[in-house]
Parts: sequence; structure tokens; C-alpha cells
Amino acid sequence: MKMNEINKQSDKELEKLLFDKRAAIRQFRFDMSGSKAKNLKDGANTRKDVARIMTALSMRTKKRP
Repeated sequence: MKMNEINKQSDKELEKLLFDKRAAIRQFRFDMSGSKAKNLKDGANTRKDVARIMTALSMRTKKRP
């Protein structure tokens, strides 16, 4: 997910997306421990998406007085 896609979404949509991505990270960790995960880069990409979303949310809150 690119930053320009993230910036187009509303705060509510980003919070829901953040919740979903964190759940995906949790599921990935369980899959790793059970040797079910096939693509190991999914975890890293999901963590990066979470960081991008959190950055966008924090930038929006800093802009507001």
C-alpha cells in the first residue's frame, strides 16, 4: 500500500485498516509458529503498512490545532 493511497482515505477508514493489518500480523505470527506461512515477506510488508498508516494518522493529528 502506497502513501498516496493512504492519504486519500479518511481517519475512520485508516483506523479500521490499522485494526485489520494488526490482526493480519497476529495471524501471521501464529502461522509462522505452526509452519503454515508460505510467503515470509508478507509479515514484513504488513508491518510496513502498519507503520505507514500510523505515520499518516499522526501527521493528521499534528496538523490540527
